[in-house]
Amino acid sequence: MSRNPKSPAPDIAPAIRARPIVLVGLMGSGKSTIGRRLAQRLGMRFADADDEIERAAGMTISDIFARFGEAHFRDGERRVIARLLTGRPLVLATGGGAFMNDETRALILDKSLCIWLDADVATLVERVGRRSHRPLLKDRDPGEVLRELAAIRNPVYADAHIRVSSASNPHEHTVRAILEALSQWKPQ
Repeated sequence: MSRNPKSPAPDIAPAIRARPIVLVGLMGSGKSTIGRRLAQRLGMRFADADDEIERAAGMTISDIFARFGEAHFRDGERRVIARLLTGRPLVLATGGGAFMNDETRALILDKSLCIWLDADVATLVERVGRRSHRPLLKDRDPGEVLRELAAIRNPVYADAHIRVSSASNPHEHTVRAILEALSQWKPQ
């Protein structure tokens, strides 16, 4: 009897389900979309750090960047992520730059199981072209920005506990790849 591809993932160790799972990666890697699906499959709640930051600040991320700058945004982001990681286990999608902050990265690596969703620049450009809310892309060529960000951020994302390709396939392929990686993951 074949298993429903969208059925819960019973072969994930309880110790993994007992800690937060944090998704990191460049904008467009699918952290929010894949995170929602992963949380459903694991029977965990889902949170998007950007949504939580907007709720806490009472303004959009674009407005925070415009009014207060990136440094202010990153400080608020770090505090929101710290709060989310102290609650009951969840799947958390972070903003693309969250893992670049030394304090935030150390917190994520210590308190959660961190998964890097890695995608090539062409896939990222295609995905970010669907939405226009990204402050780092404002008035710039998305391909150029994403190549620059990948050169700087990918070596840092490589610190994540697990790396999964978020290719140009349907998101369910990536969810299955994450579930497979989780079923084989052993703490270091």
